[in-house]
Amino acid sequence: MASHRQSTSKIEVLPSSDAARERLLTISDILAKVLDTSIRIPGTSWSIGLDPLLGLIPGIGDVIANLIGTIILGIGTRLQIPRIVLTRMSLNLLINGTVGAVPVIGDLFSVWFRSHARNAALLREAAQKPDRETHADWFYVGGIIGGTVALLLLTIAFMIWLVYRLWTVVSV
Repeated sequence: MASHRQSTSKIEVLPSSDAARERLLTISDILAKVLDTSIRIPGTSWSIGLDPLLGLIPGIGDVIANLIGTIILGIGTRLQIPRIVLTRMSLNLLINGTVGAVPVIGDLFSVWFRSHARNAALLREAAQKPDRETHADWFYVGGIIGGTVALLLLTIAFMIWLVYRLWTVVSV
């Protein structure tokens, strides 16, 4: 009895043709447009997308929008763009998701920040210029991390000061 193995096609990690790469970049551009700028607000030059609209759903709206946005990160991984660019794209999603969690203000921030459009632009630039300098990306990531640490330290210092002031008021 002969055993027949079905031939399985291998998933191509890095698209071999320029047409396949361009198709992936086009998918990321379309996805960014749907999430960030697909709906024109009448009488203004502003556009919004699904991201701020999904953000109006309490609790899970921003999570859903960012999960959809991670498709662009997946495309970046598939196109093997530099890791620092992927890190910068991830930080854009993290910033959008964190600030987006604040009701109303976060949704307005999403309209302004447009993390998915930023990520699609970063992806296209990195994919089309594989030998590009990434110093700006390192500076951006370092700035975000440094700013986050500084904000955390300021918050801790403020909390210590607040507890001290309350302690002096209560102990009098």
